[in-house]
Amino acid sequence: MLLSLFTRRSVASGLAVVLGGAPVFTAYAADPPLTLEAAVQEGTAQAPALMAHHEHVASMHEEAARAGRLPDPTLNFGVENFPIDTSGAFSVRSDPMTMRTIGFTQTLPSRAARSADREVADAEIKAADAEGADTIQSIQERIADAWIDLWAAQQKRALLSELHAENALAVQIAQARLKGGAGSATDALATRAEAAALDNRVEAADADVAVAQAGLQRWLVHTATDLGDAPDFGRLPVAPEHLEQAVDQQAPMQVWEAREQVAQAALDRARATKHPDWSVSFLYGQRAGPLSDMVMVQFGVTLPLFTRNRQDRTISAREEQWEAAQDNHEDARREQQAFVTRTVASWQGWARQIQRYQGTMLPLDRDRTKTALAAYRGGGALQPWLDARRDEIELRMTYVDALTARARLWASLAYLLPTSESMP
Repeated sequence: MLLSLFTRRSVASGLAVVLGGAPVFTAYAADPPLTLEAAVQEGTAQAPALMAHHEHVASMHEEAARAGRLPDPTLNFGVENFPIDTSGAFSVRSDPMTMRTIGFTQTLPSRAARSADREVADAEIKAADAEGADTIQSIQERIADAWIDLWAAQQKRALLSELHAENALAVQIAQARLKGGAGSATDALATRAEAAALDNRVEAADADVAVAQAGLQRWLVHTATDLGDAPDFGRLPVAPEHLEQAVDQQAPMQVWEAREQVAQAALDRARATKHPDWSVSFLYGQRAGPLSDMVMVQFGVTLPLFTRNRQDRTISAREEQWEAAQDNHEDARREQQAFVTRTVASWQGWARQIQRYQGTMLPLDRDRTKTALAAYRGGGALQPWLDARRDEIELRMTYVDALTARARLWASLAYLLPTSESMP
């Protein structure tokens, strides 16, 4: 049973190679054709850049856990009232005032300062999360572009391969007319040269397919050789009107609101420097002889009295940074709005051109080529067919370029909203 199945597959594959003139990749049930959606999901799940971002966010959570905590206490130890110029110099026992001391000092930042530190840490985590949404959108678009490149390269090769049979027919007609005395050797050579030129175009298309496969492989674990059906690039997963209205919800914009929050938190921390910080010190002193040991407790407080050239300067700087963040946010919003509008307009323009290719231009060029070949078979000139064939090849390649341009614009718009509704 297994041998029979293997034989049937081998024969079918061999026939495909002979008839198609190009390598054929057999897709097994365990390796289904790779759709664009599957490629995006697989590539995003294992993207090293996204993993690095998750690790970065995890490190920021660790850093945030210590925000607003009391600083470490300071251990103090030494000698007080140590004699250096009497008969008992350099002795801790010669003078009853000499003490060996040990103690600690604890700084107590103001509640406002500690709260501001926590706000800054939380805002920076939110900014990192927002940057993650932008990273995901960028990765999704790049994977989609790689899939589209391979899909377009395969489309070009398929459209070129369709012309092999007609080229072979033209060669046969030229040879038959030459043998019958109605043709010329020039026509026979021209048809063979045209067939060779088409073979060269197909070879170049095969190289483009290999290059595009390498580009897609950069994102995937398994080599993608057989692509599934392309999504409908003429229809966005989200209405264009909704994209133009929901600019602030799009992935590239989310980071700007978070940056404003970071700037606001930094401003609050600067303002908190006007609140005094406290400190407490405890010291234990041991004296020699019958004298009693001594204990000292001391409190300290910062005095932000001269703030004009100190705290006020920092606060003014942070206010300027906060206002700059707001202005940059508005500028980015306008740029994103313009980007969406431009991209939607271009996407719709390519859609109309593609409809014209499919409905008018490609059928007309196909009919022109067939008519010219039929006329040549009936005794007409060869040059009209050569001209029509070359124009048809160029038109087919231009058509695929139009499909690729529309598909790339579709990918630029399809992943802007980081929600399930934006997924194809």
